[in-house]
Amino acid sequence: MVQKYQSPVRVYKHPFELVMAAYERRFPTCHLIPMFVASDVISEEKSDDNSTHKIERRCKLDVDAPRLLKRIAGVDYVYFIQKNSLNRRERTLHIESHNETFSNRVIIHELCCYSVHPENEDWTCFEQSASLDIKSFFGFESTVEKIAMKQYANSIKKGKEIIEYYLRELEEEGITHVPRWSASPASPVKAVLPVSRPALPTTPAITIVPPAESSKETLGVKESSSSPVGSPSEALSATPDDKLDADYINRYLGDLTPFQESCLIRLRSWLQETHKGKIPKDQHILRFLRARDFNMDKAREILCQSLTWRKQHQVDYLLDTWTSPQVLHDYYTGGWHHHDRDGRPLYILRLGQMDTKGLVRALGEESLLRHVLSINEEGLRRCEENTKVFGRPISCWTCLVDLEGLNMRHLWRPGVKALLRIIEVVEANYPETLGRLLILRAPRVFPVLWTLVSPFIDENTRKKFLIYAGNDYQGPGGLVDYIDKEIIPDFLGGECMCEVPEGGLVPKSLYRTPEELENDDIRLWTETIYQSASVFKGAPHELLIEIIDASSVITWDFDVCKGDVVFNIYHSKRAPQPPKKDPLAAHGITSPGGNNVQLIDKSWQLGQDYSMVESPLICKEGESVQGSHVTRWPGFYILQWKFHSMPACATTNLPRVDDVLATLQVSSHKCKVMYYTEVLGSEDFRTACCDVQSLGSMTSLESSHSGFSQLSAATTSSSQSQSSSMISR
Repeated sequence: MVQKYQSPVRVYKHPFELVMAAYERRFPTCHLIPMFVASDVISEEKSDDNSTHKIERRCKLDVDAPRLLKRIAGVDYVYFIQKNSLNRRERTLHIESHNETFSNRVIIHELCCYSVHPENEDWTCFEQSASLDIKSFFGFESTVEKIAMKQYANSIKKGKEIIEYYLRELEEEGITHVPRWSASPASPVKAVLPVSRPALPTTPAITIVPPAESSKETLGVKESSSSPVGSPSEALSATPDDKLDADYINRYLGDLTPFQESCLIRLRSWLQETHKGKIPKDQHILRFLRARDFNMDKAREILCQSLTWRKQHQVDYLLDTWTSPQVLHDYYTGGWHHHDRDGRPLYILRLGQMDTKGLVRALGEESLLRHVLSINEEGLRRCEENTKVFGRPISCWTCLVDLEGLNMRHLWRPGVKALLRIIEVVEANYPETLGRLLILRAPRVFPVLWTLVSPFIDENTRKKFLIYAGNDYQGPGGLVDYIDKEIIPDFLGGECMCEVPEGGLVPKSLYRTPEELENDDIRLWTETIYQSASVFKGAPHELLIEIIDASSVITWDFDVCKGDVVFNIYHSKRAPQPPKKDPLAAHGITSPGGNNVQLIDKSWQLGQDYSMVESPLICKEGESVQGSHVTRWPGFYILQWKFHSMPACATTNLPRVDDVLATLQVSSHKCKVMYYTEVLGSEDFRTACCDVQSLGSMTSLESSHSGFSQLSAATTSSSQSQSSSMISR
């Protein structure tokens, strides 16, 4: 399996030419890198105008490995080949290196680049990426992998320190400026002439496998075929906005190891390339990586599930749209209260004073869940604010739970069920947001509650729990170790007034019937900007959009929850007749069609009464499609989702076995879509999205498996984008 590593962009606040002067001082050896024993120049090329300089070196390394492993391998030193390509005209240095020793067993390939900072020409950027493929190594594959990772981590850590050391050395020598290269008008540019040096003896293991043959992305992202994997430009194909700066990581994300930095950068890049929804913030991505110990595949899976969940329930807009009922304001005994000693936001929950039965009976499970989700969203916002206030990364909060008053009344079965549901949703979608949980004044009944809920709490989260019985929290090692004495709430013996409600019993007059609660729960989770529709064979679902101003932009975002559909856009100068009422509804019978509207009259003829403005787009079950259409004419536009029939075999006109099986999976020839549409003015759309295509183009983005019906489905990319004028890539 190929392991890949990608470092963030590291910035030197010095001009490129001065950094190059410092870099050259690392050779032929460097006392700051004890393992770097020596280096010899194999070949060197210079252009006549001195604008380009290519040099190839053979580097000798004394790798820090167990003596036994070196004896088994039969070597004392490891040799690497390094190829440097300096372009003074473009102010870039590309470095490519690979191992020569044991290259038939282990393939190490590294790419580095020094370039000018895109926003400040007097600064220099450095990027580094590497891949490791261990085929076999005398049964010590895992040991070799650990050694390689350790050496790579040390290389990244020391790299910037070494350059800065030589920059200071240059400054001490009075060298603070190196002039830029400029073309000499007197001498014409000639072809580059190689300057060969005698070849050095090589180690026995000599077959070098090209990295392009073994380096495949483990995340499943399609690799570009425009340039070979080994080309120096591969690591630099992203735009500056797509890259993470090392100083930014230290300031806002914390101290990460090179491996952790690489995981974050790769997962972030994968989301930018494949995910067509809102890209989460770096802090949020990092939480999912930490929750799975930086296992890329596992972190990607749970993150994609969470992004689908957030999109379906519009969680990103929860703080703006959710208004807590008055019952929660009066009887929910929780609230934010300053911060702990580490700068983390502090949330206080007086669970023992809360009437959980009364809240569930008065509000229902879904209202409580929404309230808890709003608390978590507010916690994320407060973490960002505290990061700016304290000048250091703060990615989680502290929760203080006071259990005084907890008794058997709190073990009411529906209340425990609601609590377990909330824990399950929060664990899945807000990992690594709890920095510490302080449980105070735990009564005798607490072990019973803990036995019920602990299996649903992640092991890493349970390690953050600190439980104090009675008044133990008042002594050494108690509350004062984590919270400043000045902000300890008054009900815990402190002097700070706490605005958290005291709670009490919810009046039974506020209780609601089970039917009312059930209807309210359904309303809460169906109040979304998305609408659902059913599509049947012979009965498409159609949506009418009236356009007054030409060059308006129709945008859409829909998910195919069941079956396969064909998406069409039509234009008509006259309005279609209003849809006919369901004849069964007059007799009190609900149509099995659900939300299904047909607008195009059967007497209309395509090309006369209405016209197709886009090529049909086939959308498979589980895909999510976003796109836009810039209108040419005013009038009436009809968006249509039509049942997709399986094509028959070309030779026999009989359906294929696979098609028959796929058709049987769609019961009653029914499909289901969830969609959202919006009409924007062309100027507004260009402001919101810089990717508007030419007039009349359907810019459907790459589809991705959204999985509304199955939240466990991971988001994957597929190439389903079509357009009448161009194919969106």
